[in-house]
Amino acid sequence: MSRMIYDYTKDVLERVSFDPELFMKELKKAIKKLLPYELDHLRKWLVYFINENPILKPCVTNIMEQEFANT
Repeated sequence: MSRMIYDYTKDVLERVSFDPELFMKELKKAIKKLLPYELDHLRKWLVYFINENPILKPCVTNIMEQEFANT
């Protein structure tokens, strides 16, 4: 079941990647809902994804500093 949530999260993030503000909002929600091991997978996926979408790098960097530090 949790794998489905992780896959859904990635799908949503890919769909909203056109808008950095919306991407940040969805990423914050995902961080709150995913399990710790899923967050590790998400971090790895984000590294790949922001290389493909460099406009999102400031958003992801900011959120990773704030949210992932708290987990």
